[in-house]
Amino acid sequence: MLSKLKLKQLIWEWRGVLITVPSVTLLAIALRFAGLFQFLEFSAYDQMFQLRPKEARDSRIVIVGINESDIQELKQWPIKDKILVDLLQKIKQQRPRAIGLDIYRDLPVGSEAEHQKLLQLYRTTPNLIGIKKVVGGAGGPAVNPPPILEKKRQISANDLPLDTDGKIRRQFLYLGKVESLGLKLALMYLKKEGIVAKGAKNNYLRLGKVVFVPFEANDGGYVRTDAAGYQVILNFRGAGNFQIVSLIDVLKNRISSDLMRGRIVLIGSTAASLNDLLYTPYSSNFVGIPQRTSGVEIHAHLTSMILSAVIDGRPLIKTLPEWLEWLWILFGATIGAVLTWQWRYRGGVGKFSVKRTASILSVIGGFFLIGYLAFLEGWWIPVIPPVVAFVGSASVIISYIARTAGEIRKTFSLYLTDEVVANLLESPDGFKLGGERRKVTILMSDLRGFSSVSEELAPETVVSMLNIYLGEMADQIVKYQGTIDEFIGDAILVLFGAPTQREDDAERAIACALAMQLAMDSVNKKNERLGLPKIEMGIGISTGEVVVGNIGSTKRAKYGVVGHHVNLAARIESYTVGGQILISESTLKDAGEIVKIDAEMKVQPKGFNEPISIYDVDGIDGKYNLHLRKEENILLPLKEEILLQYTILEGKHINDEMYEASLVKLSTKGREIKGAEIKTEHNLEIFKNIKLNLLINYEKKSLSGDIYAKVLKKSQDEENIYYLGLTTVASDAGEILKEIFNDSEVQIENNVVK
Repeated sequence: MLSKLKLKQLIWEWRGVLITVPSVTLLAIALRFAGLFQFLEFSAYDQMFQLRPKEARDSRIVIVGINESDIQELKQWPIKDKILVDLLQKIKQQRPRAIGLDIYRDLPVGSEAEHQKLLQLYRTTPNLIGIKKVVGGAGGPAVNPPPILEKKRQISANDLPLDTDGKIRRQFLYLGKVESLGLKLALMYLKKEGIVAKGAKNNYLRLGKVVFVPFEANDGGYVRTDAAGYQVILNFRGAGNFQIVSLIDVLKNRISSDLMRGRIVLIGSTAASLNDLLYTPYSSNFVGIPQRTSGVEIHAHLTSMILSAVIDGRPLIKTLPEWLEWLWILFGATIGAVLTWQWRYRGGVGKFSVKRTASILSVIGGFFLIGYLAFLEGWWIPVIPPVVAFVGSASVIISYIARTAGEIRKTFSLYLTDEVVANLLESPDGFKLGGERRKVTILMSDLRGFSSVSEELAPETVVSMLNIYLGEMADQIVKYQGTIDEFIGDAILVLFGAPTQREDDAERAIACALAMQLAMDSVNKKNERLGLPKIEMGIGISTGEVVVGNIGSTKRAKYGVVGHHVNLAARIESYTVGGQILISESTLKDAGEIVKIDAEMKVQPKGFNEPISIYDVDGIDGKYNLHLRKEENILLPLKEEILLQYTILEGKHINDEMYEASLVKLSTKGREIKGAEIKTEHNLEIFKNIKLNLLINYEKKSLSGDIYAKVLKKSQDEENIYYLGLTTVASDAGEILKEIFNDSEVQIENNVVK
């Protein structure tokens, strides 16, 4: 089982899907039952009929159609009773199983004698079925059947239920207790096959093994449709799938003598002028005029559907129960949400992608394909609601990602500057791996002795200190349009000239460094209020040609710089003490005379064959007008020398070899001890970092806490005397130094040591 933590993580990872899927599903279901998809669903359903392979003609049914040519030749409508008698007699001679007369004949047409012959034919033709119109079917007044046929119970209803778009997709089996014409004819045919109607569960009609489930108001793509009577969804056989002969051809014996033997014969109008033409699924043409189907053919489709289902096993149109349709919609919403949610890790969703577009179209096509394959098996599975749910959930996820893009960009900007973010997100080649050579000014800052300070503090406290410091520094860097390449612990690497190059990159870098040093007062005031120790920072700056761009692989990359001057900036920074800014000669040259230099030094960084000049910056004039606040450094001799031990640091590593020395002088800057002079027999390199420990009890050899310092210069007057800049002093060592300084008998008057 999933642990609570893993479950919580899983929920968070898929939060977009878990929120979107049920919401979109409920919305799609609501829209479905509001009827907003009905027209589209009808259109999709109609296309499935037209795409279905053409079925063979049902040879059990023959239609005698009264077409325009018949009317023109007879020169009247309705046809006279005499013509109808002649037609029925010729049909009877071929011994059909059933005759359906889809013509209203409640009134005589012609002479009384002719009408009496028609009535006599009614009496002597037990397989003749007449029609009546039942009020409430398709609207309009009722039309009575021939009284004799009604008395002989040889009548049926020919009402047809129209859908909201005026098409026929359903048919009645019963209207009240009256069978429909199509059903009545099918029952007569099946009776000869030994199959009679039986009741099934819920009083459903059963013929053989087939149960005809009544249509309900929301079946298939329908919404709140009038389901009065006993209706079924009509499984059309196809357009033009019945043999139709004209009335004149029958009257003039122009048909085969056994064409109608043992078959069902339907008689009805097919002429356009008689207005008994209706729209069906086969009328949904994208081009051209929609073709209509005669009413008599629609009745033939119902008869054929019943016979084919009972005798041939041809499927009826079945629909899903509502709960299963809801799951189908849920499935569509889930696919859309999951697919687009995963894309946020695979290149995002903001740019056009042929592959992603093809995926969306394939999924949509898949829903239609599933619906079509199910249709071939006799199922009407709605395809519009799941497609809408799929598109809806995908759109919601994309909208969510788009809405949070600003937040993501804002978060992204916490790690990169706005310029870099804009370059990555908005440039066509923003994420392209590679770089270009460019002249850039590189600023490297680092806290002095922060590692030793952090060892004495809780991790949470260390993070708080870093956040205060980095927050203040970031504000200054942004102000001077620098690009923060990365935070390396307590160090900051800043670029001026990438991604956007400007003429004053070197000037702004120096001004930024001065502003950062001045902002350390604010940092330390915040630290003091929180009971945190004071910290100091050193900054090194170098200018030169580097390679800048996207570095890494296609799976993970960063915007950064590579080159000699990156390393040089780090080396120069390593020579600084707290509050100091050192720059290279190239930076000073680019910045010009507005830079105020306090001192020039010669150093030979690791990897350089010749010494180089670096410069201690005091300030910058011009529009920047920034200067460091210099406090007088007073160096005082001690009453007596203090013994100590020290070791040399190689990078971050402490050398195992210990040396002895003595502390001879201390210097103060303001109220703090910031420097010292020591006497040692060992030769010390300038700018080397060392770790000191005071021997506070000579007999017991007890050592004070650690004091970290940098060798700044060697005395020119006295041999083996070195001046140190203290970077970090342990609390107990600091107290000892203050006590030593205060106990000194040296007196100062007007800053002159006596």
